[in-house]
Amino acid sequence: MSDLREPAPYDALLLLSFGGPEGPDDVVPFLANVTRGRGIPEERLKEVGKHYFLFGGVSPINGQNRALLDALRKDFADHGLDLPVYWGNRNWAPYLTDTLREMAEAGHRRVAVLATSAYASYSGCRQYRENLAESLAVLEAEGLPVPRVDKLRHYFNHPGFVEPMVDGVLASLAGLPEDVRAGAHLAFTTHSIPTSAADVSGPPEAHGDGGAYVAEHLDVARVIVEAVRERTGVEYPWQLVYQSRSGAPHIPWLEPDICDHLELLHSDGVPAVVMAPIGFVSDHMEVLYDLDTEATAKAAELGLPVRRSATVGADRRFAAAVRDLVLERAAAEQGRAPERCALGALGASHDLCPAGCCPARAARPAAAGADSPYA
Repeated sequence: MSDLREPAPYDALLLLSFGGPEGPDDVVPFLANVTRGRGIPEERLKEVGKHYFLFGGVSPINGQNRALLDALRKDFADHGLDLPVYWGNRNWAPYLTDTLREMAEAGHRRVAVLATSAYASYSGCRQYRENLAESLAVLEAEGLPVPRVDKLRHYFNHPGFVEPMVDGVLASLAGLPEDVRAGAHLAFTTHSIPTSAADVSGPPEAHGDGGAYVAEHLDVARVIVEAVRERTGVEYPWQLVYQSRSGAPHIPWLEPDICDHLELLHSDGVPAVVMAPIGFVSDHMEVLYDLDTEATAKAAELGLPVRRSATVGADRRFAAAVRDLVLERAAAEQGRAPERCALGALGASHDLCPAGCCPARAARPAAAGADSPYA
């Protein structure tokens, strides 16, 4: 971690997230925001929202972002970093445009942005950059000063993100019955996306089968497996699997699905499984439903012992990692050559998304990249 305390040129940090409903009445309007432009009728949205209704219509993501905000502010204060932290969402209050308007009116002119998505993909990076450009265009139309926004690099392999996940896997292994623990399988899960989107994720040089999205997850999984081997003396078999598919059946998405994978492992005689949701920063609805509810029910049906490891959430090491990422980027903007913390084989990600990085389905302006209209 950097020993520097100077965040200039940045005068604020923006936590940028997906958003989620906070009560039953919010579910359909929230889903309408998520699916805007697709012409999905309200009755279909109610059907899609059944997962939320199972949990009282409340997504955990907003509460988790509040906890992360508290952790960031405490870490910054404890380490003498004088940088206010704001929060804005793509699909629910506090909305990104409202937060950026508040920041602009407060006099902030250079904003570092942390997205709650650690990996390269259209929905996890480029779409957030498009959201930023849309909001900045609104501010410009309102005659407000438009701050420059710089999205912090992908942090999938930062030690402060990976080490809490290692601890989560170790705790889950320890929670398995002793007679099946040594034969357990590790199933690293992430959100499935269309294969066409995966293949063009990341900068153009990373495009190909699975693109940067798959390569980054595989690299993190290998790091965790090695760390677990060092601490337990056991090299557990593992595989990257997927969850939360939501697309049309005829469109190819990344596979195998976690439930299909559990069935295969059971048929192969695997005695236990640890499900490790490495693709998620915190316990999103996809984790609570697709793993804790659906996949766990499938395992019970099979008679297969499973444990689900913890996500990073507001872990103090992740908060420290965010501080490190801010100071690292600030040093680079100051013309210095900061040390860039990264585990695994891929090294630290780029600061500035190049042209052609996670290309959009249709051409739309995107901030915080080489092709940004707001340089």
